[in-house]
Amino acid sequence: MSESVQFRSVSQLNKTILSSISKFPKDIDLIVGVPRSGMLPANLLALYMNKPYTDIESFLEGKVYACGYRGNYIKDHKIRKVLVIDDSVSSGSAIGKAKAKLKGIPYNFLFAAVYVRSTSKSEVDIFCEVIDGLRVFEWNLFHHEMILSRSCMDIDGVLCRDPYPEENDDGANYIKFLSTVEPRFIPTVKINTLVTCRLEKYRKETENWLNKNDIKYDRLVMLNMSSAYERRIWGKYGEYKAEIYKDPYYIFFIESSLREARIIRDNTGKSVFCTETMSIV
Repeated sequence: MSESVQFRSVSQLNKTILSSISKFPKDIDLIVGVPRSGMLPANLLALYMNKPYTDIESFLEGKVYACGYRGNYIKDHKIRKVLVIDDSVSSGSAIGKAKAKLKGIPYNFLFAAVYVRSTSKSEVDIFCEVIDGLRVFEWNLFHHEMILSRSCMDIDGVLCRDPYPEENDDGANYIKFLSTVEPRFIPTVKINTLVTCRLEKYRKETENWLNKNDIKYDRLVMLNMSSAYERRIWGKYGEYKAEIYKDPYYIFFIESSLREARIIRDNTGKSVFCTETMSIV
């Protein structure tokens, strides 16, 4: 059995912050986010609590965003109690580096994270939720090396948009689409396996496009059929992808179509993220 992956969306992050907002002292003077992902909860919390906020480097330079002033920085803000927050704490290395940067500054610092592990709770003063095991967040999904190294990923609707009807002619227009379509999401780490319903005869165009956009992968699985017409008559796209994903090594599948995501899930019993809804099916 492969390990299940726990997923949290931006919407869930927001709801978790709101449900735990009473944990955050009302007398804090400033909220500081740990770049980059910590800036997301820092901004949300600062808006809800109507507090100024900033990132660590700006804080060290004496600059923070003022409350109620769009885009304005204020210097020499009178602060005493500072909340430093990250989206999550796993090993504690990131929050540890933040503490080291702030060491010796004569303020009352509180350290917080939205998500922690059971083993990292002691690294912060405040946390909202404990998540153990494999986990991935919507905001780092395409940059999570451990997850993507054991994942399958669709191409059309994920890495690029789906072709328009006039482009999907199984001919010159389609080849132009394959060669020139703009990327949608560009992973910054290597994907284990790309699983696409594109036909094998378009492998060269697909590989060239992936290379041009610096998308790294170990394996590219394509349909070995003679024509798009034959593929449409066959129509078992979700089942075909599920057969690949059944391999116990894979722990995650990123799919564009909600319908196909449900078929993949039903045929494997494993986690499927759908970019049509930006959620786990």
